[in-house]
Amino acid sequence: MKNLITLRLALGLLGLTMVLAPIAVKAEIHSGSKEIVVMEPRDLPEQAQLPGNSFFLHSDDAGSTYLYIEQQQGARLTVFDVTDPARIRTVASVPLTVPGAFDFVRPLDGRAELVRFRDGKGVAVLDMHKARKPTLRMVETLANLGMTQPLGESGFLAVNEPYEYVRAIPRDFAVIDTSAPSDPKLLATVKLVKHQVMNDDTGTTFLLGSDGLTVVRRLSVEEEYKVHQMQMQGN
Repeated sequence: MKNLITLRLALGLLGLTMVLAPIAVKAEIHSGSKEIVVMEPRDLPEQAQLPGNSFFLHSDDAGSTYLYIEQQQGARLTVFDVTDPARIRTVASVPLTVPGAFDFVRPLDGRAELVRFRDGKGVAVLDMHKARKPTLRMVETLANLGMTQPLGESGFLAVNEPYEYVRAIPRDFAVIDTSAPSDPKLLATVKLVKHQVMNDDTGTTFLLGSDGLTVVRRLSVEEEYKVHQMQMQGN
């Protein structure tokens, strides 16, 4: 009987400890008006917590939007589905065998992206006909490609002059809440941001910093976009 009481007491204490123990939850940062939401790397999929070298957004014909991030000095390309900023998902993590770090230069006909390797190590094309399964192919005929200028969506001009890579200067970005104009508040500081890109449809800003990916959302713009999409589907 005494052993049974001791066991019940132990189980009760264990249950109490579990209730009192901190629960790991997403700690998204909200502005006072609930209009702005900051999702730090820890709020996102694990792959988003790795620093990256460059990134860009791509929307396919099915209405999905993807964020492609080059990581590990070109050794890996990670693809996130950011169609719904509230539910960002990793859809691919592709290992690459390439000369080194690279930058996304310009879109090619809407389903590919021109890639330039740093330090004059050539160019490649990222094929996104299958947006969730991109492939990277070196293009030897454009190995000595100089500066480029846009020529519509199906071509570009290559200028016969050396290409000079300008390294991004890391800067800290502060997200400020002005929902109470007389008392602005600092919501978050994103350290050493090298690249940023914005999805105009949803009003989402993506910042690539030293700690990985940070996402700044605007909920009213997201809601307007959802309503617009529903109206388009109804027509």
